[in-house]
Amino acid sequence: MPIHEEHLIRPENIKTKENLVIDGIDVSGHWSTFIESRVVTDYNEAIEDEIAALPGGEHIHRCWQCGSCTNSCTVNAVNADFNPRYWIYLIRMGMESELLRDKDIIWQCVSCNKCTYACPRDVFPEGVMKATSHWLELKGHTPKSPSMVFDEVFSEQVIETGKIEEGRIIRSFFKRTGQPLMQDWLVEMVKRMVLKLPVKMLFTLGLANFVRPRTSNWGGARDAIKEYAAEKHAEQRQALGLDELVEMAKQEVKPRLPEAAE
Repeated sequence: MPIHEEHLIRPENIKTKENLVIDGIDVSGHWSTFIESRVVTDYNEAIEDEIAALPGGEHIHRCWQCGSCTNSCTVNAVNADFNPRYWIYLIRMGMESELLRDKDIIWQCVSCNKCTYACPRDVFPEGVMKATSHWLELKGHTPKSPSMVFDEVFSEQVIETGKIEEGRIIRSFFKRTGQPLMQDWLVEMVKRMVLKLPVKMLFTLGLANFVRPRTSNWGGARDAIKEYAAEKHAEQRQALGLDELVEMAKQEVKPRLPEAAE
């Protein structure tokens, strides 16, 4: 499907001749503006399958490019470069190099799910954006995003204890992302909590920062979840060929032994 958003045409692909005369007719400037054909040099036919193997990307094959996701997108309303429809198009066409040009903004999805509600094909575009962000990180194209770090911190705590302790999650998230704990918005929120919450609840919240509460008899569920998560991670790595890449890298750096003398 051709690109139908004008702003998606890369500036370097727009060619204009300042002085051009054809058959005696001056077509200089605006009248000689052409779009240079794109040449795909690193077509990746596996990229759609790789993203489909990640959580949220399972239904990317259903997309018929209607544009409902982009039209309803909260982020697109303030930044036209954030375009889920276009990225899904690039993924399905295998245009990896074009997708990587937008790698620094794809992770900015705010998970409002407006796109998911608007999608007539149940593609789950919000999940595709998360899967694409995960794919970029796993492939080493981008550093781990703050949202991914938060997801990891949150999941680790729930899996380990069976509980959600907001204070511990915030502290761990700030520590992993190199942020100071004392932030103006957080200090203000704590002040308001102290003024409005019951003393018993405040005591419970404070105690949770020192004593790590756990759900009763959680051990069996924790081990089962960890086993399931490990299986899924192994499947994802295999689908993305990450284990093969690691093995190839090991072979490349493996020291060569001296050949035996004849």
